[in-house]
Amino acid sequence: MRPENPPGDAVSPPRVDRSHDEAKRQDGDAPGPATAPPGAIVSPDTQRDMRIPPGQSRTRKWPVLDAHGPPRMSYGAWRLKLGGLVEREVDLDLAGLAELPHVQVFADMHCVTRWSRLGNLWEGVSTRALAELAGIHRAATHVLVTGSDHGWTTNLPLEHFLAEDCLLADQHDGLPLALDHGGPVRLIIPRLYAWKSAKWVRRIEFLSADRPGFWEAGGYHMRGDPWLEERFGDGV
Repeated sequence: MRPENPPGDAVSPPRVDRSHDEAKRQDGDAPGPATAPPGAIVSPDTQRDMRIPPGQSRTRKWPVLDAHGPPRMSYGAWRLKLGGLVEREVDLDLAGLAELPHVQVFADMHCVTRWSRLGNLWEGVSTRALAELAGIHRAATHVLVTGSDHGWTTNLPLEHFLAEDCLLADQHDGLPLALDHGGPVRLIIPRLYAWKSAKWVRRIEFLSADRPGFWEAGGYHMRGDPWLEERFGDGV
Protein backbone atom coordinates (compact mmCIF):
# COMPACT_ATOMS: atom_id res chain seq x y z
CA MET A 1 0.00 0.00 0.00
CA ARG A 2 1.36 3.42 -0.93
CA PRO A 3 1.32 6.13 1.74
CA GLU A 4 -1.50 8.65 1.61
CA ASN A 5 0.95 11.52 2.15
CA PRO A 6 4.31 10.61 0.53
CA PRO A 7 7.43 12.61 1.40
CA GLY A 8 7.83 15.87 -0.45
CA ASP A 9 11.49 15.31 -1.28
CA ALA A 10 14.22 12.73 -1.00
CA VAL A 11 15.42 13.79 2.44
CA SER A 12 12.20 14.73 4.24
CA PRO A 13 12.86 14.13 7.97
CA PRO A 14 10.44 12.33 10.26
CA ARG A 15 8.06 14.50 12.25
CA VAL A 16 9.72 15.29 15.58
CA ASP A 17 7.67 15.59 18.73
CA ARG A 18 9.87 17.16 21.38
CA SER A 19 7.97 15.48 24.19
CA HIS A 20 9.62 12.62 26.01
CA ASP A 21 9.07 10.45 29.05
CA GLU A 22 11.06 11.91 31.96
CA ALA A 23 10.51 8.70 33.92
CA LYS A 24 12.70 6.95 31.35
CA ARG A 25 15.50 9.48 31.30
CA GLN A 26 18.87 7.76 31.63
CA ASP A 27 21.22 9.35 34.13
CA GLY A 28 24.83 8.25 34.39
CA ASP A 29 26.47 5.64 32.21
CA ALA A 30 24.45 3.79 29.61
CA PRO A 31 23.10 0.40 30.71
CA GLY A 32 25.35 -2.41 29.53
CA PRO A 33 24.64 -6.04 28.64
CA ALA A 34 25.47 -7.10 32.20
CA THR A 35 22.31 -5.30 33.37
CA ALA A 36 20.06 -7.44 31.16
CA PRO A 37 17.77 -9.84 33.08
CA PRO A 38 18.69 -13.53 33.12
CA GLY A 39 17.47 -15.21 29.97
CA ALA A 40 17.18 -12.00 27.97
CA ILE A 41 18.47 -11.99 24.40
CA VAL A 42 21.38 -9.56 24.14
CA SER A 43 21.64 -7.77 20.81
CA PRO A 44 25.20 -8.19 19.45
CA ASP A 45 25.61 -4.45 18.84
CA THR A 46 25.40 -3.78 22.59
CA GLN A 47 28.62 -5.78 23.00
CA ARG A 48 30.69 -3.56 20.72
CA ASP A 49 33.53 -1.59 22.28
CA MET A 50 32.00 1.51 20.67
CA ARG A 51 28.20 1.24 20.75
CA ILE A 52 27.41 4.52 19.00
CA PRO A 53 27.55 4.32 15.16
CA PRO A 54 29.20 7.00 13.01
CA GLY A 55 27.33 10.30 12.91
CA GLN A 56 25.25 9.45 16.00
CA SER A 57 25.24 10.83 19.55
CA ARG A 58 23.77 9.39 22.70
CA THR A 59 20.51 10.76 24.08
CA ARG A 60 19.49 10.24 27.68
CA LYS A 61 15.85 10.95 26.81
CA TRP A 62 13.24 8.76 25.16
CA PRO A 63 12.38 10.82 22.05
CA VAL A 64 9.14 10.56 20.06
CA LEU A 65 9.33 10.51 16.25
CA ASP A 66 6.94 9.46 13.52
CA ALA A 67 5.67 10.51 10.10
CA HIS A 68 2.07 11.49 10.82
CA GLY A 69 1.48 11.42 14.57
CA PRO A 70 -0.20 8.59 16.50
CA PRO A 71 -3.26 7.09 14.80
CA ARG A 72 -6.66 7.18 16.42
CA MET A 73 -7.12 3.62 17.50
CA SER A 74 -8.64 1.44 20.17
CA TYR A 75 -6.29 -1.06 21.76
CA GLY A 76 -9.25 -3.43 21.98
CA ALA A 77 -9.71 -3.24 18.21
CA TRP A 78 -6.01 -3.82 17.39
CA ARG A 79 -5.27 -6.77 15.11
CA LEU A 80 -2.16 -8.13 13.43
CA LYS A 81 -2.35 -9.96 10.11
CA LEU A 82 0.43 -12.08 8.61
CA GLY A 83 0.13 -12.80 4.90
CA GLY A 84 1.81 -12.99 1.53
CA LEU A 85 4.03 -16.01 0.90
CA VAL A 86 2.91 -18.03 3.90
CA GLU A 87 1.34 -21.43 4.43
CA ARG A 88 -1.25 -20.04 6.84
CA GLU A 89 -2.58 -16.51 7.03
CA VAL A 90 -2.62 -15.37 10.65
CA ASP A 91 -5.00 -12.90 12.32
CA LEU A 92 -4.21 -12.05 15.95
CA ASP A 93 -5.73 -9.71 18.51
CA LEU A 94 -3.90 -8.61 21.66
CA ALA A 95 -5.19 -11.58 23.64
CA GLY A 96 -3.94 -13.97 20.96
CA LEU A 97 -0.55 -12.26 20.87
CA ALA A 98 -0.31 -12.47 24.67
CA GLU A 99 -0.76 -16.25 24.49
CA LEU A 100 2.36 -16.68 22.39
CA PRO A 101 5.75 -17.22 24.09
CA HIS A 102 7.36 -13.92 25.05
CA VAL A 103 11.03 -12.98 25.04
CA GLN A 104 13.04 -10.09 26.43
CA VAL A 105 15.62 -8.33 24.26
CA PHE A 106 18.32 -5.95 25.48
CA ALA A 107 19.22 -3.65 22.58
CA ASP A 108 20.35 -0.21 21.51
CA MET A 109 18.27 1.99 19.19
CA HIS A 110 19.69 4.29 16.52
CA CYS A 111 17.49 6.90 14.82
CA VAL A 112 18.35 8.23 11.37
CA THR A 113 17.94 11.75 12.83
CA ARG A 114 21.28 11.01 14.60
CA TRP A 115 20.31 10.12 18.17
CA SER A 116 21.02 6.77 19.81
CA ARG A 117 19.34 5.50 22.97
CA LEU A 118 21.43 2.79 24.55
CA GLY A 119 20.32 -0.11 26.71
CA ASN A 120 16.63 -0.60 25.99
CA LEU A 121 14.85 -3.64 27.39
CA TRP A 122 12.05 -4.80 25.11
CA GLU A 123 9.54 -7.56 25.73
CA GLY A 124 7.20 -9.23 23.26
CA VAL A 125 6.94 -12.02 20.69
CA SER A 126 9.97 -12.85 18.58
CA THR A 127 9.68 -12.40 14.84
CA ARG A 128 10.94 -15.97 14.45
CA ALA A 129 7.94 -17.24 16.45
CA LEU A 130 5.56 -15.30 14.23
CA ALA A 131 7.23 -16.63 11.09
CA GLU A 132 6.93 -20.17 12.42
CA LEU A 133 3.26 -19.60 13.19
CA ALA A 134 2.55 -18.53 9.62
CA GLY A 135 4.99 -20.85 7.84
CA ILE A 136 7.10 -18.93 5.33
CA HIS A 137 7.42 -20.15 1.75
CA ARG A 138 10.95 -20.71 0.45
CA ALA A 139 10.37 -18.06 -2.20
CA ALA A 140 10.08 -15.31 0.43
CA THR A 141 13.09 -12.98 0.55
CA HIS A 142 11.68 -9.73 1.97
CA VAL A 143 9.08 -8.38 4.34
CA LEU A 144 6.77 -5.37 4.03
CA VAL A 145 5.38 -4.06 7.33
CA THR A 146 2.32 -1.82 7.47
CA GLY A 147 1.37 0.46 10.35
CA SER A 148 -1.97 1.96 11.33
CA ASP A 149 -0.82 5.52 10.61
CA HIS A 150 -2.13 6.37 7.13
CA GLY A 151 -0.97 3.10 5.57
CA TRP A 152 2.67 3.73 6.53
CA THR A 153 5.01 0.95 5.40
CA THR A 154 8.64 -0.12 5.63
CA ASN A 155 10.57 -2.93 3.96
CA LEU A 156 13.13 -5.40 5.30
CA PRO A 157 15.29 -8.22 3.98
CA LEU A 158 13.98 -11.45 5.48
CA GLU A 159 17.29 -12.22 7.20
CA HIS A 160 17.09 -8.96 9.15
CA PHE A 161 13.47 -9.55 10.11
CA LEU A 162 14.33 -13.02 11.42
CA ALA A 163 17.42 -12.03 13.42
CA GLU A 164 17.45 -13.41 16.96
CA ASP A 165 17.14 -9.97 18.58
CA CYS A 166 14.03 -8.90 16.60
CA LEU A 167 10.53 -8.92 18.04
CA LEU A 168 7.07 -7.42 18.12
CA ALA A 169 7.28 -5.54 21.39
CA ASP A 170 4.45 -4.61 23.74
CA GLN A 171 6.69 -3.50 26.62
CA HIS A 172 9.68 -1.17 26.95
CA ASP A 173 11.85 -0.97 30.06
CA GLY A 174 9.30 -2.91 32.08
CA LEU A 175 6.25 -0.83 31.15
CA PRO A 176 3.48 -1.29 28.55
CA LEU A 177 4.39 0.42 25.29
CA ALA A 178 2.83 3.89 25.15
CA LEU A 179 0.84 4.99 22.10
CA ASP A 180 3.39 7.70 21.22
CA HIS A 181 6.07 5.02 21.03
CA GLY A 182 4.08 2.67 18.82
CA GLY A 183 1.79 0.94 21.32
CA PRO A 184 0.11 -1.35 21.67
CA VAL A 185 2.67 -3.21 19.53
CA ARG A 186 5.63 -2.14 17.43
CA LEU A 187 8.33 -3.95 15.51
CA ILE A 188 11.88 -3.79 16.86
CA ILE A 189 14.83 -4.37 14.49
CA PRO A 190 17.77 -3.26 16.65
CA ARG A 191 20.57 -3.54 14.09
CA LEU A 192 18.96 -1.22 11.53
CA TYR A 193 17.97 2.44 11.81
CA ALA A 194 14.87 2.88 13.94
CA TRP A 195 12.53 3.81 11.07
CA LYS A 196 12.64 0.09 10.23
CA SER A 197 11.17 -0.64 13.69
CA ALA A 198 7.66 0.15 12.53
CA LYS A 199 5.18 1.58 15.02
CA TRP A 200 1.50 0.56 15.35
CA VAL A 201 2.07 -2.61 13.33
CA ARG A 202 -1.07 -4.13 11.79
CA ARG A 203 0.19 -6.22 8.86
CA ILE A 204 3.33 -8.17 7.97
CA GLU A 205 3.57 -9.41 4.40
CA PHE A 206 6.22 -11.86 3.14
CA LEU A 207 7.36 -11.14 -0.42
CA SER A 208 9.54 -12.68 -3.14
CA ALA A 209 11.13 -9.30 -4.00
CA ASP A 210 11.98 -6.05 -2.27
CA ARG A 211 9.40 -3.27 -2.30
CA PRO A 212 10.10 0.27 -0.99
CA GLY A 213 8.07 1.51 1.94
CA PHE A 214 7.07 5.06 2.91
CA TRP A 215 10.46 6.60 3.64
CA GLU A 216 12.28 4.37 1.16
CA ALA A 217 10.05 5.61 -1.67
CA GLY A 218 11.06 9.13 -0.65
CA GLY A 219 14.79 8.47 -0.89
CA TYR A 220 15.72 6.68 2.32
CA HIS A 221 18.01 3.67 2.07
CA MET A 222 16.40 0.32 1.28
CA ARG A 223 18.33 -1.43 4.08
CA GLY A 224 19.37 1.20 6.65
CA ASP A 225 22.48 -0.14 8.41
CA PRO A 226 23.57 2.53 10.95
CA TRP A 227 27.15 1.27 11.07
CA LEU A 228 27.46 1.95 7.33
CA GLU A 229 25.47 5.21 7.61
CA GLU A 230 22.92 3.95 5.12
CA ARG A 231 20.60 6.92 5.57
CA PHE A 232 19.78 7.73 1.95
CA GLY A 233 20.40 6.11 -1.42
CA ASP A 234 19.18 3.44 -3.79
CA GLY A 235 19.89 0.65 -1.31
CA VAL A 236 21.27 -2.84 -1.60
